[in-house]
Amino acid sequence: MLSLEGLHITRGQGAAGHEVRLPGLELASGEVQAVVGPSGCGKSTLLEAIGLLLTPRALRRFTLGPERTDLAALLQGGNERALAEIRARDLGFLLQSGGLLPFLSVRDNIALPRRLLGLPPQSERVAHACDVLGLAPLLDKRPGALSIGERQRTAFVRAMAHEPRLLLADEPTAALDPQAGERLFGLIVSLVQELDMAALVVSHDLALVTRFRLPRLVATLTPGGCRFAPAT
Repeated sequence: MLSLEGLHITRGQGAAGHEVRLPGLELASGEVQAVVGPSGCGKSTLLEAIGLLLTPRALRRFTLGPERTDLAALLQGGNERALAEIRARDLGFLLQSGGLLPFLSVRDNIALPRRLLGLPPQSERVAHACDVLGLAPLLDKRPGALSIGERQRTAFVRAMAHEPRLLLADEPTAALDPQAGERLFGLIVSLVQELDMAALVVSHDLALVTRFRLPRLVATLTPGGCRFAPAT
């Protein structure tokens, strides 16, 4: 599903600069991989780069999907129109902030990515996710009326509502109690497998990562930055 080699990102300059390196990453359809490391090491920066929100300093290869779309060429060529289309169609983002639109109901927030792609606003998988996460009674409320945990659960359903090829989740369980966090983690794993997606999940909860036996992409601090590599 995803193949990447030689990713190098630089944020800031001089003494305030921070480098993030990912020598290689392979993600198969149905695979969920956890991204772990200390706070501030660059985990969110890594997701933003893989999510085509940052232009890397260097990138040798980056392909996505069975047709192996050459994302490295699009990034290096600055093809913003094609990149925007891929972000909307093939990627799903779950940010720590949730990123819900405050003037839309839960129902309309969830339906938005499907509407933008011309898909029917409802689907059985979306309804199932809402039921599992306890969102069915909240569909007509706006984000301002929700708890932090309810907003995070809503943001997850919105991120997967259009059934993207790659889900990028940044600390999806940070605002949830242990039971709700385990329920959300389980739903991520099951839906990724069911929909033949792939997912990268940044998580500080090593107990959950271990419980679900997820392979890990581990951060190692280096002078001036951080390097990510699969756990051995």
